[in-house]
Amino acid sequence: MKTIGLIGGTSWVSTAEYYRIINQLTNERLGRLNSAQMLLYSVNFEEFKPPANPAEWGEIGERFIGIAQRLEKGGADCIVLCANTPHMIADNIQQKIRIPLLHIAEMTAREIKKHKIAAVGLLGTKITMEQSFFTGKLSRHGIRSLIPNDEEREFVHAAIFEELTKGIFKKETKERFIEVIAGLKKQGAVGVILGCTEIPLLVKQADCDLPLFDTTMIHAASAVDFALE
Repeated sequence: MKTIGLIGGTSWVSTAEYYRIINQLTNERLGRLNSAQMLLYSVNFEEFKPPANPAEWGEIGERFIGIAQRLEKGGADCIVLCANTPHMIADNIQQKIRIPLLHIAEMTAREIKKHKIAAVGLLGTKITMEQSFFTGKLSRHGIRSLIPNDEEREFVHAAIFEELTKGIFKKETKERFIEVIAGLKKQGAVGVILGCTEIPLLVKQADCDLPLFDTTMIHAASAVDFALE
């Protein structure tokens, strides 16, 4: 079994889900008392809040690189960033380490291709929805991305940072998310990516008639695949 290096804390709410899912899937596959071998570096999210301007990611990027290098030296065989938004600098991190970084957008694109879906809605932070690090991966797999309008993007972004990352899940927020998803369907989406690792804790497949792609589950499962291959 390989050792998974997790960089979490962004937020702790979804990082706990990564830890649970990875161990649960490992045990389901191996049985008995088996669980995953992991190294977890959990950051203080207040110090790692993602700047809206990509040009301002320099210092945070260097800190992420340093953490990834420490995990590599500690024995990690791969790196998993336990959030979607930090993948904006995933390529920079990968260039500075020798072990693979499992890119959440790449793993999600592969899962969507299995379902033969060509157009998906994307929900996440404004950075995830508006920058190319996620949509570019989808595009290279022939998948078209659709995002909410300006007002809806502001709502989703604010809900993530003011509620979901704090473990706050309100009924009215969930209802608004479902309305946004309905709008993406009208745009032509035949599936929706829950592209923030806290959103799957709020919105469930039973709430929607479109297939939902839970990036937390997809990413965690890919880490288990890597560790057990």
